[in-house]
Parts: sequence; C-alpha cells; structure tokens
Amino acid sequence: MASECTAYRDTKGGLHSSPERATLEDLAGVLGRVGDEGGMTSGVARMIFDKRSEIERIFAEHDHMLEAAPPAAIEPGHHIRAVN
Repeated sequence: MASECTAYRDTKGGLHSSPERATLEDLAGVLGRVGDEGGMTSGVARMIFDKRSEIERIFAEHDHMLEAAPPAAIEPGHHIRAVN
C-alpha cells in the first residue's frame, strides 16, 4: 500500500531522508571531485558540515578585515597588501 513520506530535495533534484543528507549532497556538488576519483568528496563535505560554526566564524572575521581595511589596501581579487 502506498504511503506518504517526507523527503528533502537537493539542488540537483535528488530526494533525501533528512535535511542533513540533502545539504551534504549539495556541499559535495559544490566541492566537485576531491581526491583520486572523487573518493574524498563526501568526507570533506561532512567535515565542512560538522565544522560549520568554525568555518562561518573564520569567513566573518575575513569579511570584517576586508571591511576595516582602507580601500587602497585591497587589491583586485581581494588580496590585502601592506599600507605604509
């Protein structure tokens, strides 16, 4: 007999049993192939997912540094150079 279920769709349209699995699949897609034959991709995606708060903090600090730097200190590509 057919029954109703809840599924979560990733950006490629794949269905997953939890939001976490859908998000991990999206992260793996963004990363592309990591390691020989792409065998490390799901593990790296899991690490990013598990360390999300630390990664977000680092990017927030990076963004803050860019906002605080004088315009002359930021080169194209967002590289910061020393200003005398």
